[in-house]
Amino acid sequence: MSAPDTVTGPAAASGVAARLPGRTLLRVGGASVQVRRRSVLVAAVLVVLLAVAGVLSLSLGTPYVAPADVLHALSGAGTPYDLVVFDLRMPRLVLAAVAGAAFGVAGTLIQSVARNPLASPDVIGITQGAGLAATVALTGGAAAVLVGPAALAGGLLAAAVVLALGARHGLAAQRFVLAGVAVAFAFRALTEIVMLTADPIDGLRAQIWLIGTLAGKGWGETAWIAGTLLVLLPVLAWAGWALNSSALDDDTARGIGLRPVARRIGLAGTGVLVAAMVTAQVGAVDFVALVAPQVARRLVRAERPPMVCAALLGALLLVLADLAGRRLFAPTQLPAGVLTAAIGGPYLMYLLLRGRRRSS
Repeated sequence: MSAPDTVTGPAAASGVAARLPGRTLLRVGGASVQVRRRSVLVAAVLVVLLAVAGVLSLSLGTPYVAPADVLHALSGAGTPYDLVVFDLRMPRLVLAAVAGAAFGVAGTLIQSVARNPLASPDVIGITQGAGLAATVALTGGAAAVLVGPAALAGGLLAAAVVLALGARHGLAAQRFVLAGVAVAFAFRALTEIVMLTADPIDGLRAQIWLIGTLAGKGWGETAWIAGTLLVLLPVLAWAGWALNSSALDDDTARGIGLRPVARRIGLAGTGVLVAAMVTAQVGAVDFVALVAPQVARRLVRAERPPMVCAALLGALLLVLADLAGRRLFAPTQLPAGVLTAAIGGPYLMYLLLRGRRRSS
């Protein structure tokens, strides 16, 4: 759902607010909030689809649990399948939903700042920075508990480099993306060097992490991601409002009393923090942050990616990718990152071809 447009001041106090087409006007205290009706509808449909995908994820597998038995277990009625539903499958399902939502939020913020549908954590270097740090930790004999913090530090370091390079000229959109691509290539090259010089077994462990998988993970990783989103909730609420002005040029933004550079840095910083945290917990699950915001934007028919709908779509994509990875070649499990790459690769080519047609 795109962030609501808020009207304050005398117009709001007197109950006079211009209602835009396709929006519902809600008055809260001294402010009037306009909500896109299509955003609400799309969000409701995505919630239903996510619920259906969740039931399927809890149902399919060995042993198979009928959807009716899954619903009975979720209702607390007590079934013979409670162990399978709650202990074996629920942690992975919730992690997929929370991680996918976080990727969707991160992609929305980064793409809105970059004003480029190709910008996402895996394109501008955040994922590669986390991957390099995780590879060093995995191949250097570090304890497993240190891999996540190392990946988080690497992702934040990459983000700091990108923001430092991009902020030299006001965090201009084109410079921001180019700086990110350059950092991504540099960190990816360093990662390959570390893997080539490492023990083969450690290199394989690092390769699995770099692909991105939810196998063997659950409530602990979910707590870290959900905790980050909860702590950042006030910032994300501000970001949802600030995104309304992200498409304005600097002169127009300054003319209405905004600080465009500080606002873009704040939005980008929030996006990369979320991206670094989720990547540190589930690995380099590519393309969810790229695809979810743009598909959500097209569904809502908005000018920019809608944050709530992008989060729901990201959750749906990762839940379905993890389910497909578990069941397509059972008993062999494919990492979720393989399936998201299979989705994101063709979508990326579509964006490139679409941009080429527009420019011709």
